Amino acid sequence: MAEIIQRDGTWTFDGDTVRIVPGGKAHPVRQELGEIAVPLEAVAGVSFEPDRKGGRLRLRLRGGACPVLRAADGRLKDGADPYVLTVEKDRTGVAEYFVDEVRNALLIEQVPDTPVDRFLLPGPTLPVSGGGGDGTASFDGESVRLTWNWKAEESKTAGGASTFPLSRIAAVRWLPAIGLENGFLRFEPVEGPVSAPPKYDPYALDLWGMSKKEHTAVLVAAAVLMRLPGARAALDAPQAPSALTEAAEPAAAPAGDHDALLRRLRELGELHRAGVLTDEEFSTAKQAVLRSM
Repeated sequence: MAEIIQRDGTWTFDGDTVRIVPGGKAHPVRQELGEIAVPLEAVAGVSFEPDRKGGRLRLRLRGGACPVLRAADGRLKDGADPYVLTVEKDRTGVAEYFVDEVRNALLIEQVPDTPVDRFLLPGPTLPVSGGGGDGTASFDGESVRLTWNWKAEESKTAGGASTFPLSRIAAVRWLPAIGLENGFLRFEPVEGPVSAPPKYDPYALDLWGMSKKEHTAVLVAAAVLMRLPGARAALDAPQAPSALTEAAEPAAAPAGDHDALLRRLRELGELHRAGVLTDEEFSTAKQAVLRSM
């Protein structure tokens, strides 16, 4: 078991799953998303990025594995990214050990870093809500509801809150406010996109970037995205043997030898944690076992 506890959150790894729990003062996106269990199959890599204050622990997921990252499309800042942990200066050694443990597991299980064709994480818990700017969006798994505030344009508020079923949504897109440019959470109806700017579009929130809370709109986008017909078909379809299973089949050693080597790795880890082996001795012995595999 590898574990790192920081004010920003807690990450643990048991050999099969990276469990992420946000800290009490984490970004609203991470707070709303809550605890995340990331299966090893969804992990493409992990790294520790040191700086003078400590650094950042970063988990890199395989493309398409996480609906939140899919909806964000690379636009989440590090503070809002649930797969980035701020590491304090006195815990950099623990962070490096955590990286080492996850990388070893990826190597042993021969997990590919290629994109996947289905979501491997469940996404936000329903019902989910978020947004800001001129209103709030909510989604219960069947319908989207946009509730306007006093700052919304009359073209939106005149008809009251907008509610439309998932069957009427063809696509969803989230864009955060950047600089002086407003962002939006926009739902494209099946009959075609609305040509009006988000400020006047009854299927969109106009996001102004006035608070971090506005970023929670990406969680609504993720929840809707993974339930759109194409995504739902991929989720509901019978799953073929995973890339992880297929990659693990052509082992370099017979099954009995492979199991013995795995036990040896665990024993070395226990001896290292108990202080029987030094860092150098542990690294040397571990590399020898990995070469045998």
